[in-house]
Amino acid sequence: MKFGLITTNLRGGGAEKAMLKLSALLAGRGHETHLLILEHRVEHDLPPGITFTALTRPGRTASKGMLGKYLLAWRLRLCVNKLAGDTPFDLIVSTLPFADEISRLARLPKLWHRIANTLSAEIGRLSATSPTKAARRLKKYRQLYAQGQLLAVSDGVADDLRELGIATRRVECLYNPFDANAIQTAAKAPTPLPETPYVVHVGRFSAQKRHDLLFEAFRQLPDSHALVLLCHDDPALRAMIAHHGLAERVIVAGFQPNPYPWIAAADLLVLCSDHEGMPNVLIEALLLGTPVVSTDCPSGPREVLQNGRCGRLVPCNNAAALRDAMRETLSGKDDIAPFDPSPFLPGTAISHLERLAQETC
Repeated sequence: MKFGLITTNLRGGGAEKAMLKLSALLAGRGHETHLLILEHRVEHDLPPGITFTALTRPGRTASKGMLGKYLLAWRLRLCVNKLAGDTPFDLIVSTLPFADEISRLARLPKLWHRIANTLSAEIGRLSATSPTKAARRLKKYRQLYAQGQLLAVSDGVADDLRELGIATRRVECLYNPFDANAIQTAAKAPTPLPETPYVVHVGRFSAQKRHDLLFEAFRQLPDSHALVLLCHDDPALRAMIAHHGLAERVIVAGFQPNPYPWIAAADLLVLCSDHEGMPNVLIEALLLGTPVVSTDCPSGPREVLQNGRCGRLVPCNNAAALRDAMRETLSGKDDIAPFDPSPFLPGTAISHLERLAQETC
């Protein structure tokens, strides 16, 4: 079979990593696999066995204006037609709203959009400051996705799409695939790690990830542990750290193409987002045997942690609850059940895509 996977760029983040994993697994299964990015910005190693194509020169971003979008869609359509040749694609999957929009404008055949976040949480956050902007965003998503075929990264995301009236044609849940052996092998790579015990947080610096909540909870913990942030450095991030009096306890380690040694060596991984789609980092931490604490945000954490059996779930936007859960987990007093990775195995995801490719044909 021939598969095409499309995203905006490969600068980092869960959605980009998921597309790389899917590409590698499809190629490993013997399928002709093409990974296309709209702008040539790459911070990950490309898997072997795939065909990689970028629509801009290295380092150049794509225009986000309407004229730029139509031009990019035209180029994408030409590129896909050229790559198809005499053998059409059996399935094309795009992810992230900009790539989804360009793919739709390009009128690509056999296209599914992969939805990686709970859109209602994003719209709700906008409503708090600008109801008009929130209404426009919802209208945009409905126009973009209502007639499309959608792959939700969790059951929670799928339910959210239905409740918003966005998924009016077809939506299916496709969990991200995780190769436990590869993750555990990557965790053994030589890496200069902190010598002090630490708690780790993996995620870009953005309002969604709630670093402010993390700092408020962490500053109330004993200073036996440092806090390591795997994200790009940012002046606003440094200012927030200083505001909470944590300049001596927080290590901004930067974006790490291989975060697994950092996760495996941590005494705790914490996720404190207001919303997610399916937080990959929780699954990766559990596969590495690292305890986790997470907000019970929509969506994903409750599915991954099996209603709190495999890790602590706390309410969103509650620093005290987050602090207490972190403290208790670090003390080793939590009674945590073993993690069952079977829903997230690679074979499950690839078989699902193969079935969709056959149906689409």
